[in-house]
Amino acid sequence: MQTRHFLLIYSLADDYLERRGAFRSGHLGLAQQFAEDGQLLLGGAMADPPDQAVFIFKGADDAGARAFVEADPYVANGLVRDWAIREWTTVIGKDAAAPVIV
Repeated sequence: MQTRHFLLIYSLADDYLERRGAFRSGHLGLAQQFAEDGQLLLGGAMADPPDQAVFIFKGADDAGARAFVEADPYVANGLVRDWAIREWTTVIGKDAAAPVIV
């Protein structure tokens, strides 16, 4: 099975910072589960302004990223206005899916 990488990109609600407290532990616990099983490599919100968040998933397909969205309390409770999953063709780095030798 070839490992591929996927970016999950969240567009966050304008009042994200004010409302996230009630859902933060559930969101972070979910992220930790996906990280522990090796699907989620990195994730976090953009700084200044915190209007987006980005997560890097790996797997044979985007099923892990989709499962994360479906279970995320931030999505269910409107802290995420919109989201997208994009395949990321990684070419540099020890875990690149399509390494290029220069």
